[in-house]
This record gives sequence, C-alpha cells and structure tokens, in this order.
Amino acid sequence: MKTSARVVVIGGGVCGVSVLYHLAKKGWTDVVLVERTELTAGSTWHAAGLLPLFNMSYSVGQLHQYSVELYKTLEEETGQAVGFHPTGNLRLARNRDRMDEYRNYQCTAETIGVECHLIGVDDIKKLWPLASMEQLVGALWHPTDGHIAPVDVTMALAKGARMRGAEIYQQTEVIAIERSDTLEWVVKTTNGDIRCEHVVCATGNYARQTALMVGLQIPAIPVEHQYVVTDVDPVLKEYREAGNKELPILRESDSQYYFREERMGWILGPYEKHAPACFVDGVPESFEKDLFPGDLDRIQSHVEACMARVPSFENTGIKDIVNGPISYTPDGNPMVGPAFGLQNFWLSEGHSFGVTAAGGAGWQLAEWMVEGEPTVDLLGVDPRRFGVISKSFAKIKNEEAYEHVFINHFPMEERDAGRPAKAPACYQRLKEAGAVFGQRFGWERPNWFAPAGVEGKDIYSFRRSNWFEHVGNEVQTMREQAGLLELSSFTKIEVEGPGSRSFLDGIVANNIPKKVGAISLAHALNPSGSVRSEFTITRLEDGLLGERFFLISSGAAHDYDLDFLQKLMPKDGTVHLRDVTTQYGVFVLAGPESRRILEPLADADISNEAFPWLTAKEIPIGFCPGVRALRVNFVGSLGWELHHPIEYQNHLYDALVKMGVAYGLGHVGIRAMDSMRLEKSYRMWGTDLNAENTALEAGLDRFIRLNKAAFSGREALIRQQQEGVPNTFCTIEIDADDADPFGNEPIFMNGEVVGRGTAGGYGHYVKKSLMLGYVRADAAEIGRGCEVRVLDQLRPAKIIAESPYDPENTALRG
Repeated sequence: MKTSARVVVIGGGVCGVSVLYHLAKKGWTDVVLVERTELTAGSTWHAAGLLPLFNMSYSVGQLHQYSVELYKTLEEETGQAVGFHPTGNLRLARNRDRMDEYRNYQCTAETIGVECHLIGVDDIKKLWPLASMEQLVGALWHPTDGHIAPVDVTMALAKGARMRGAEIYQQTEVIAIERSDTLEWVVKTTNGDIRCEHVVCATGNYARQTALMVGLQIPAIPVEHQYVVTDVDPVLKEYREAGNKELPILRESDSQYYFREERMGWILGPYEKHAPACFVDGVPESFEKDLFPGDLDRIQSHVEACMARVPSFENTGIKDIVNGPISYTPDGNPMVGPAFGLQNFWLSEGHSFGVTAAGGAGWQLAEWMVEGEPTVDLLGVDPRRFGVISKSFAKIKNEEAYEHVFINHFPMEERDAGRPAKAPACYQRLKEAGAVFGQRFGWERPNWFAPAGVEGKDIYSFRRSNWFEHVGNEVQTMREQAGLLELSSFTKIEVEGPGSRSFLDGIVANNIPKKVGAISLAHALNPSGSVRSEFTITRLEDGLLGERFFLISSGAAHDYDLDFLQKLMPKDGTVHLRDVTTQYGVFVLAGPESRRILEPLADADISNEAFPWLTAKEIPIGFCPGVRALRVNFVGSLGWELHHPIEYQNHLYDALVKMGVAYGLGHVGIRAMDSMRLEKSYRMWGTDLNAENTALEAGLDRFIRLNKAAFSGREALIRQQQEGVPNTFCTIEIDADDADPFGNEPIFMNGEVVGRGTAGGYGHYVKKSLMLGYVRADAAEIGRGCEVRVLDQLRPAKIIAESPYDPENTALRG
C-alpha cells in the first residue's frame, strides 16, 4: 500500500469509486481509494439500480443526465458489463396537480436537454398493457431512462480508474484522519498511514462517523428503505415470451412507489410514511453487508395500491423483502463539494439516489478539485447549505425527506418537520399579525400575511393560489404607503484590521468603499468569471484593530460565504473576521411614507440631503442604540435596512408599528419582496447569479472594475469581453393565464430554445407576469417576441427593458 498520494478517497461504494474514476480521467493518477471491507458493501450492493432522470433541480438533473450517458459507455471502455436496461420510465398521474408537476419538470428537462413527453391514457396503455388505466389522467414518459446493476457499474468504474493508474485498497478501515505539521492530511488505516493533499469522504452509512474524525457534524443519516422482490408472474412471463420487450419502469407518484421487472417477476419499492432513520449513533461494528428484517405491515397500503394498478401482481408470491439503509439529508439532495472550515477536505455524502447521481457527482467533484470550480452550478448540493445541524434535528428532517420523495414538488413548498427551530425575537408578534412562515437556512421568515378572517395556510399549486391576492395587497401597500419586512436571516460579517481593505479588494470585482458610511455592491467571482458570492459592503468607523467593514449576504449563503472568507484570510493577523449574524436582527422599512415613520424615532437627520441613497449611518432609533441603518433595499422603493441589536428587536418592532399606524404601514412578506424585485429586474444570488453564467452575461458591468488589481475571474472576463459575451440577462414579459413562471422555463424563438428563465412570478404593481433569465446574445433584443413554456402552454412573450417599475430609480432616491 502507498504511504503517500495526492488524493485519498474513503469509501468503496459507487459514489466513492466514481470520484476515483473521474479524478484519474482528469489526469490525477496519484489517487487511491480505501474501503473498510469490499467494494459496494454499504448500500450499493442492495440498491434497486434505478436511473431516474426526473429531478426538479436544474443542477441535480444535470448530474443524473450525465450518469445515464456515462453508464452507456462504460462496458465498451472497460470491458466490464454494467447490466444497463434502457427500458424507459413512466410516471403516472391521477390528477391535474400531478400533471402540472410533470409539465413544470418538462421545462427543466428542455433547458438541460433531457428527452421526455407528456402522454395520455391511450399511450400509457400501449406502453404498459398489463396495467389498469383506472383514475389515470396522463403520465410523463422518459424513453431514455432505465435501470442498471449497481455492483457491475461500480466494478466498471473501478476497472476504469485502475486502467488509468488509480489504486484501490480493500479491507482497509480508516481509524483516524489528522493534519500534519506541514498541513498535509494523514489518513490512518488498519494497514498503515497515507499522507495526502486531498481527502474525499464518500462513506455512505458511515458519513457522520467519518466526518466527526475531523470535527465536522454533517446531517447525513440513513433511513430504512425496503423493496419487495416477487416470484415469477405467469402473466408477465406469458407477455415477455410472446416477444414483447421489457416493460418500462412504472412509478405511481400519487401512491408513492416504483415498480419494475426482475427476472420475470417484480420489484416493488414504496416510499412509505414513518420509515425510521437508522444508525443515528453510528453503524454498529456487527453490521457488515447486512439488511434489516422486512416489515410488510409498514408498506401494506402501497402493496395494495400496486395490486390495483397491476392486477397480476396480486397473485405473485413474495420471494424476499430487501430492507436496507439508504443515506439521506434534510432536503433529500446529496452533499457534494468542499467541507466547511477544512482545506482540501471534500464530501460526496448523503446520496439517497446514489447509483443515479454517482456518475455526475464524481464528474463534478473531480472538476472542482482539479480545475478549481465545477462546470455545473452545484449550489443545490453544496455541503455548506445546511450549516451545523444537530443529530436529532437531522433525524427528523431526513425521515421527512424520505416521505417526500413522491409528494408533489410544488415550487413554493415548505416542509414543517422540526419547525420552528430558529426564529427571530419578534416571531410571536409576526405570527399574531397573521404571518404565514417559511424558512431559509433554518430561519423562520414570513412568506405572506393572512388578513383577519383568512386562514393562514398555504394551498400549494403550480398556478396562482390562495396567497396571490394578499401578496398583491402587500405590494401595493409598500409601493404606495409603507411596508415592514423582517429579514434577520441575512448573513452579517464584520471584517477588521490593517489588512482588511486589501484583503477584500483582492476578493471582489468592485471597488471597496473608502468613506465611512459608503456602500458598495460587490461580487466575488469564480475563476471562470461567474458569480460565487454577492456582498453589500459598508465602511464602518475604524475599530481598535484598524479599518472596519460590514458585509451582508444572503441568509442561505451563511456557511458558504463564511467558509470562503475564512479560508482566504491571511495568516499574519492583519485581518479579523467576526460572524455577527445572530447578534443583529433586520427590518426593512420601505415605501414613500417610510421617512415620515422613521423620522420621529431616529436620533439623526434622515433627510435625503443628510442621508442619501447608498449610504449608511449608525443611529439610535427609539430606545434601540447602535442601529446600522443602510439606505438600500431589495424592493426598489425609498427605504432602509435597519440592522439592530437583536435584544432590542421587540422594542424596535413595536415602535415602528405604532408610529406607522398613521401612515398606513403594513406587514410585508418574502413573496411580496420577490414580486417587487422582479419589477426592478434585481438579480437574486443563487438563481439569477449562478456558477454557469459570467458577471458580464448577468449584466453586472457597473459593478466590475477590470482596471483594478487582480481578482478571481478577471482574466476570464477580459477574455470574454474580447471574444464576445454569449448570453444576455433579460427581463421578459409573458402573456400568462392562471400560472406564472418560476424559473428554469425554456425560452423559444422560431421553435428553438434560445435561453432559460432563472426566476419568475407576477409583478403585482406593474400587473405583468415577469421572468428573468439568460437569452443567447444574438437573440436578446428589447422588444423581440418569443415564447415561454409555462406548464403545458407555450405562452407569447417579449423581451422588455430592465426595471418595468421606476426605471429611473426616482422612488429609491426620494
């Protein structure tokens, strides 16, 4: 066994072996994999081998698509058969909401190039003649989907890795992971130590145990998943022996199961309620290549539903119930990328659809490690998206994620398990005011406010739903009078020290504010010139250690941005970072009457002359000292972000609400904010600003200083500027009916896809259905007509000028 390597991959399941294969394929051949027993011994060996292309996530969908295409080529490349069955996949629907889900997914599929079709009952019958058509209204048909032999595909990847020089050590258990004095990783195993530059953890059921070796607490906890294997079904056997092809995989989402052929019999895999998490305190030493006892009672309703759909299934004997651990995370997506707080420590964990995602996850992790960034926007699977989650909370959320595999994935869905867990001080006051809450990075936030007499509950839909009217009223209130929005979830970081200016200047593309109270919107870029992070940077009064800056970014970016900044900090003590996120609450007070509400409470001159747009002051408001008032907001009206000591939040809330009565102040939620930011064409980090489009494509030219000192992405932008910017960020007005875009919708011109939406919704004040997105530069002409797929319709649309509301920013400057 080697004693040193460039990379050590821990874990010999399909996900770990895929990382090894792709690293070797990228030219990093000094790579090894260690496995405690034998390859596939964790969850891979008992997986059902399904390859579902269906995924509502733009990024995860691309990973799945890559996997399927890769697996088709492995046998030719390596000589190892993988048992790929390209049967296709049929997802049934029994109601309009389910068909709307498939229509919405079709938008994502068209933007990433996955073939799928919406079909009617007659076509379902042709594809699946052994099924009953009772209650069906349609289906989603994936002709390129299928299933594969999980062990065989793992062995093919392993062979491909070895062919390129990678080495695999089985029966080699990792017992500790340490850092050397030279900051190398030392992976200690039962067969000796391996020193390395990078470690990749792909340990499946052991994810939490492995992560704890380096002080990480990650929310990857397995859940029991069982599937039924039957004896030969005589009806199926007769059908196949008549010369018919293998039937497509059948998924009845409304009954929460998948169903496929297996050796003239069947495999039925339900996703039942109350499936228990397992190995919460770690995998027992006695558990090797084992399974749990089957529990037929737990899945009886799914068995009966399948009997109703496929009548011959009822008369087929059960041969086995396979009940094994499948790793999960709180949102059901895997964790692929760098670990928080650790240099060159990478995760590929929490894969609940491991065989499907393994190829794509290995591909993109290798890209990230070798090239410095992935080529697909992986924000939706980045391990830092969760923050630190306790074991007990992760258990509850992972069980919920398992239950939700087949639920209807509405775009504004909020999941209730374990909530409220993290809430602002004024949570109860907001609740009494009618707040209907959602959550972001665990923080409870009002999505909208139900007026008196209206039930404060979301009725989810892909079409305009029960909150539509009330969100519209909130928008009107903020645009015409004043609104109060709670946003304590913002990430807030102080940077201080004699080296703080040069530190920040080397990270972002914009200039750093020079005057105390000045504000800059600045972006940290990836090497390709795409947007990694967005910061509002305010120059504060100097601190004891030197210049001091206040950085604000998205609440969901907390660990993502904090980790980024900490890893780049100089080691000479000239820069100090303080995470003050939970020390400051935030209210946004905005609207034409906002100054009249704030003026009597603020112990400062807040006139336009004394306190202009894009400036900040630290002022007392009421009894609340030290409020960092920033004359900026994300709604495009006169207003302030009021960053206040969290212990004063209830007092400040009461004072603003009381003073606002005379001026028509109303409560405003996140959905109203989103409507108003669409009316201003404001880009949202993580959707509009993403890892696949550059800052120039995003139209951020006014925030980019190519003539300043070097920063990440500068050379790529200069090169793109010279060669031509391929896409243009556009605002699109859609002639919508009862449904608006959400993002990921394809944009068509003359029947050709020329772009995709990144965000969308209804602009309540301008009374237009709006979408933001990227259009091919040669087609991105203001006034030009196009079509946008919204559910099952290609709706007429046109590209319009930015900021349909107040394009001159008169309200903001007022």
